[in-house]
Amino acid sequence: MPKLLVVSLNYKTPEMTLKSVRAALTALQGMDADLVVVDNDSGDGSFEQISQVVADEGLPVRVIQSGHNGGFGAGNNVGIQAGMADGARPDYVYILNSDAFPAPDAIRLLADHLDTHPEAGFVGSYIHGPEGEPHVTAFRFPSVWSELEGSARFGPISRALGEWVVPLGVPEQTQKVDWLAGASLMMRMDVLDQIGLFDETFFLYFEETDLCLRAARAGFETHYVRESHVAHIGSVSTGMKRWTRIPAFWLDSRWHYFSKNYGRAYAAMATLAHGLGGALWRLRMVVQRKTPADPPHFLRDLLVHDFKAVMRPLPGKRQAVRGMRPRTALEASVE
Repeated sequence: MPKLLVVSLNYKTPEMTLKSVRAALTALQGMDADLVVVDNDSGDGSFEQISQVVADEGLPVRVIQSGHNGGFGAGNNVGIQAGMADGARPDYVYILNSDAFPAPDAIRLLADHLDTHPEAGFVGSYIHGPEGEPHVTAFRFPSVWSELEGSARFGPISRALGEWVVPLGVPEQTQKVDWLAGASLMMRMDVLDQIGLFDETFFLYFEETDLCLRAARAGFETHYVRESHVAHIGSVSTGMKRWTRIPAFWLDSRWHYFSKNYGRAYAAMATLAHGLGGALWRLRMVVQRKTPADPPHFLRDLLVHDFKAVMRPLPGKRQAVRGMRPRTALEASVE
């Protein structure tokens, strides 16, 4: 039986996190698994509240502090690097959002899929909302063409660029995809040892995309497992549904994804493609009285941000990215 490390990242949602943890513990029954909750420097008493409930109820859960809020990837890296409670090395790592609730067989189905599909490095669940509504969580990798298609929102363009459309809809069966949202994502530790953990330059968004791309380049597939069901509320910690303007960290993450993986010239082309599609969409808004689909000032913010990014001088030396490789026991012991 494989050893499984489950990581739940909390940020100012202690009650929700505890509800998610209880659902996960039910799903983990009979498995060789440890669950660790990482409080991502909430600063609101979350760590103390979760720790108290865990102690009072005798839940088999470790609660640890991240020490600082470095974002989604950095917080999950803290949990992964914490390892199993007995010091053993996990075979699989499972990250579960604090507002996600796995069905009783959801986690086991992911582990079984990794057991029987050696070509798969990562696997993820079918995600649905509290009322059963399906969520789109399976995607293609972003590209210049997808930036044009997504920003233009124009049927003829979408049909012509169909093979580059990023959202895959909701697949009806288990299948290979490019990348999956990280609400319910299981990963082989062997793969993480080879490609590294989450790139902590991403504060929020694009970190799962980047990790799946690195796995794909190393020869490992990402699979969407339709039979594994997880309920997800969504955007509880990030507040995305309440955004009135796109935050700088989203713009930073998007630029870093393209420039890191394809180079600055490609990143600039992706932004120009987005600007072209966005201009077409805004023309249609005027002519056809379309309802705005982006946060206020989105296109201007994107173009200004990326113009400044492309004009910044390249660093003299390539900097190592935090989180790209797990520390060895020796490295940790001398720090």
